[in-house]
Amino acid sequence: MLLFSTIDVSRQIFFRSGLSFAIVNLKPIVPGHVLVIPNRVVPRLADLKEDELSSLFSAVQTVGKVVEKAYGADGLTIACQDGSAAGQSIPHVHIHVLPRKFLGDRFQHANDDVYPAIEQSEGELGRRVQPLQVDNEGRPPRSAEEMETEAKWLSDLFQKS
Repeated sequence: MLLFSTIDVSRQIFFRSGLSFAIVNLKPIVPGHVLVIPNRVVPRLADLKEDELSSLFSAVQTVGKVVEKAYGADGLTIACQDGSAAGQSIPHVHIHVLPRKFLGDRFQHANDDVYPAIEQSEGELGRRVQPLQVDNEGRPPRSAEEMETEAKWLSDLFQKS
């Protein structure tokens, strides 16, 4: 069992490296929005050991390449909210990886709107240290089965790469 803070995310995992793993997102902002997380539960980037930090960002790079290709993206938004003052609501370091497109992207006409959307998404996940405005766009949470299906599909892509 792997934990994202205190949440069992074993069914959402699609990639594992020595010290990191990646999961599909409960409420993705765009299709393919995933999280890359260190194995050890620590709240801040500064709490990671050098080898954990290296593994985390190597995993971000590896996951990003596959997710970008899988979702036909033209680029990636990679974001980390480091601490509650930055909007982090789950006290376990995690990196958001969002495939982005020139055409058909939800944020194509207002690219920087992705950042408040990430912050709002964090607020929906759990504990809020400071108030965050929760989005009203009605992104319903996905079922465990939907996330497991996507995780399996993405996992299979890593076997092929």
